[in-house]
Amino acid sequence: MTKLQISLLAAALGLATSAAAQGDPVAGKARSIACSGCHGIPGTRAAFPDVYSVPKIGGQQAQYIVSALKSYKAGDRFSATMKGQASALSDKDMADVAAYYAGAPAQVAAKK
Repeated sequence: MTKLQISLLAAALGLATSAAAQGDPVAGKARSIACSGCHGIPGTRAAFPDVYSVPKIGGQQAQYIVSALKSYKAGDRFSATMKGQASALSDKDMADVAAYYAGAPAQVAAKK
């Protein structure tokens, strides 16, 4: 392989990796149905083990969402519900869901 071929191959791989890391918001919308059950309903609160407001993630930065999902999946952040949800997601799914929510209107949790 020539240096030019290697450079072109590396560039192509970099673009493919970058596109996958950005995620597909259309695929993310379809994959986020389970997420919206808690994160899309104003005033939603979790009742176990403690009552707390569920954060709204619309408008959140995609990198933050991916990082949070990976932390739940790895067990570095704890929520039994979120661990179960995140464990079912591939890295691509996480990027897609994050891209969808990052492009959604900003949301805030309802006041108690």
